[in-house]
Amino acid sequence: MTSAALEILGLGLGILGWVGVILACGLPMWQVSAFIDVNIVVAQTIWEGLWMNCVVQSTGQMQCKVYDSILALPAEVQAGRALTVVVALLGLVALMVTVVGAQCTNCIRPGKMKSRIVIAGGAIYILCGVLVLVPLCWFANIVISDFYDPTVPPSKKREMGAALYIGWAATALLLFGGCLICCCSCSQRDETSFPVKYSAPRRPTSNGEYDKKNYV
Repeated sequence: MTSAALEILGLGLGILGWVGVILACGLPMWQVSAFIDVNIVVAQTIWEGLWMNCVVQSTGQMQCKVYDSILALPAEVQAGRALTVVVALLGLVALMVTVVGAQCTNCIRPGKMKSRIVIAGGAIYILCGVLVLVPLCWFANIVISDFYDPTVPPSKKREMGAALYIGWAATALLLFGGCLICCCSCSQRDETSFPVKYSAPRRPTSNGEYDKKNYV
């Protein structure tokens, strides 16, 4: 029961991480304006994401525009789009595989095959965490490098947005949930193996024949 409960916990963490990746993918706050010039009165904030950029006015109004061209986007944006979409699809596959092989379901007869299926689901969750970590670290590296680059004008400097932090939290959930699923599946005992049967030794009777009850 303990391994089954930990397996369900790992599945829940994986689902939360998967939802977090989808949320981070859709949010336009991967990069936000950096206010470092105190002499300028800032009346608007710029948000830049994978799919659109938004301008938020000081009055609370927000205008968003989807990117016109895909090929004209920077390499990190194109890679971020591709990897986050792949992770969203792989997360769905990992969910179905893990549910099929989970101890709390009866989709497959208990045995080694079921345990291997659960391990495969946990491995997919770990792969999702590794893949989504690539665009997150790529964006963070670019933002930090441009921020400390003196050749970049202050109006072009950006800071890390909320989507990056949500993505990192989702990555941690995916990795931890996947490792938990794999560890529980590897450590659980094969309870479905056939027990060893012992038969009573056949002893001859007084007339030299074996007792018939030994054959029952």
